[in-house]
Amino acid sequence: MTTVRLPLFPLNTVLFPGLVLPLNVFEERYRALMRDLLKTPEEAPRRFAVVAIRDGHEVAPSAPGMPDPTALPERGPAAGFGPDPARAFHGVGCVADAATIRERADGTFEVLVTGTTRVRLLSVDASGAYLTGELQELPEEPGDEPGELAERVLRAFRRYQKRLAGARERSLAAEAELPDEPSVVSYLVAAAMMLDTPTRQRLLQAPDTASRLRDELKLLRSETAIIRTLPSLPASDLTRGPTSLN
Repeated sequence: MTTVRLPLFPLNTVLFPGLVLPLNVFEERYRALMRDLLKTPEEAPRRFAVVAIRDGHEVAPSAPGMPDPTALPERGPAAGFGPDPARAFHGVGCVADAATIRERADGTFEVLVTGTTRVRLLSVDASGAYLTGELQELPEEPGDEPGELAERVLRAFRRYQKRLAGARERSLAAEAELPDEPSVVSYLVAAAMMLDTPTRQRLLQAPDTASRLRDELKLLRSETAIIRTLPSLPASDLTRGPTSLN
């Protein structure tokens, strides 16, 4: 198996291969990462690994005096992640390719990344300005009959979309053309559904495409049935947008 060493960007969300994720970078350790990435030649990939934080949120204070008014926030690359940062993260993440890095006047960054390859986190190094990790690339195996499963998942996903649009009292836009390549379908649906971080993580680290699609089919049927019984979902958007307390 191929191993690589890359910077780590812990988040309370999951990045999937092929999906795009905007990041608002304001913490100094990740600002240092972006400054280093900007030194990379434009023709070279600007890569780091996104890993999901196990307990769903970063425990480091995000401003002086919070949440304890008598305490100062932790500093350093591993702040908020405990004495062994590797235990704070899920074991499978995704390599991110930063297509756009824009520095604002105040030194923060707007970043747009695309997920590329799944990786397994083997170790974490906190000796630099930001965390780095030794990562093992994970191949995407097709599994059994992924094509048939992808068709079933797409049909179920369409029903889910229509139910969700009705629950939100919104009109459904004209049906967009969806991909039919099984692995692409599996990641697109995983990213588009309203799911919590542990469930998204479970889908990311599925052993193969077919297993992920089977899991999604069960989730879609269950979620569609739940939505059918609810008159509205006024706060549903709160579960969808990724938050980056970086």
